[in-house]
Amino acid sequence: MPLTLTAEGTRLQQEIKLGRVLLVEDEELIRETIALALTEEGYEVLTAEDGRKGLDLACRSGETSYPEGLAFDLIILDLMLPYVNGLDLCRLIRREGNSVPILILSAKGSETDRVVGLEVGADDYLTKPFGMRELVARCRALLRRHRHAQLQAQETALKFHDIVLYPQECRVTVRNEDINLSPKEFRILELFMSHPKRVWSREQLIERIWGPDFMGDSKTVDVHIRWLREKLEADPSRPEYLLTVRGFGYRFG
Repeated sequence: MPLTLTAEGTRLQQEIKLGRVLLVEDEELIRETIALALTEEGYEVLTAEDGRKGLDLACRSGETSYPEGLAFDLIILDLMLPYVNGLDLCRLIRREGNSVPILILSAKGSETDRVVGLEVGADDYLTKPFGMRELVARCRALLRRHRHAQLQAQETALKFHDIVLYPQECRVTVRNEDINLSPKEFRILELFMSHPKRVWSREQLIERIWGPDFMGDSKTVDVHIRWLREKLEADPSRPEYLLTVRGFGYRFG
């Protein structure tokens, strides 16, 4: 059952907006103690008492009263959980492509246990028993590193109107929706977005994308441009982004 925020915790969370935490812990006393400590620090805390419920909360979206669904900024996992143990839960979360920071709690403190936990996708490992101040400090550190990495990724993103290209992630969104591009399509779009308004001839595109040893027909460029338009443009027959410059080639924007 999710923990109810105290008035002070609600005020702090609204002012500081520290983030939303999912805590998966089967021992009730530990669960409530951690939840209370984090709530008083200004975090919003949702709890689950077993791995199955934790997985449901971690992977669910748009099925709650929260306007943005259940997007967590941090997940804290106990290892010894009913139904789905913490290691498997961590693996499943990562398999979904979720990069949320994960802190594992465990009574197992050997080097092997810590290594296994980190190798399955956890970002930090804290051995029981532990102090609340250390737990809170580790949560802050994980969130700080994660948000710094997100800011760096955003700073390197290429944006043009409602198209955003993330070079480090090889990912493109159009109107806030992820689209699937082939490697060649991605590289063409990255080149275009790195040089908006510049006109590229077919020969220049072939040399930059396919390489000087390419032996195919230059019309392969036209084919890839058509595919890109189908994925990027609201109306591919009347493109707004990938424009043809007759007699010269193509330009973006």
